[in-house]
Amino acid sequence: MGRCSRWLLCVLMSVASALVCAAPPTQIRIASEAWEGYTHADGSGLAWDIFRAVYEPVGVQISIQSVPYTRSIGLVQRGAADAWAGSYLNEVARGVFYPRRHYDIDQIVALSLLDKPVPTLGSLGEFRLAWMRGYEYQHYLPNLQQYREVLRRDGVLDMLEVGRADYYLDALTEVEDLLRAANQPARYRVTPLIKLPIYLGFAETPRGHILAELYDTRMEKLIADGSLRPIFQRWQQPYPFD
Repeated sequence: MGRCSRWLLCVLMSVASALVCAAPPTQIRIASEAWEGYTHADGSGLAWDIFRAVYEPVGVQISIQSVPYTRSIGLVQRGAADAWAGSYLNEVARGVFYPRRHYDIDQIVALSLLDKPVPTLGSLGEFRLAWMRGYEYQHYLPNLQQYREVLRRDGVLDMLEVGRADYYLDALTEVEDLLRAANQPARYRVTPLIKLPIYLGFAETPRGHILAELYDTRMEKLIADGSLRPIFQRWQQPYPFD
């Protein structure tokens, strides 16, 4: 083979390789904790329906990994998943990045016994707080000093009863689930604190960037044409894009 032929073959192979690398993925691996009404392990839920509406019409199938929240972040950081659900903006700094568009909004509330003072954003730092491991509320609420992370929600009400914490912080939907299972829900108060947009966090990889750009492009289209509104209505959740 002559020098010119070898050069042409190298050029053609480089072009072919670039085209393969540039081809959009046909699957996105999304890891998530199983949240009631949002990300059920069987693939049902508000968030899964949103992600399917984003990706599946353009040929990208959703692959679900149902794991605890902190593990979902680790899977993305290691490249074992392309994205994880339920993150607040810039919650995690290493090995991940965030798209432009959120997909929902969390109403963060404080759960307490009725004999505790009604908390405010200004006074919250004076009390002993608790929240789920990995939720990082100290980055989004001012002057928090005393807080602990818990591994499971099923001990939260007992923790408040025996005084190991003054307030438990979580999304309203999660707190409502706790109170539905309580023996005496009237003993507790729920106080709204702040609303936080919820994002997919993507792996800091070329594949992650392609999927995130596709996500943003599709979200902008679906918000503009109102396609997401029926999904929120179906799951009886407030529409976050008005």
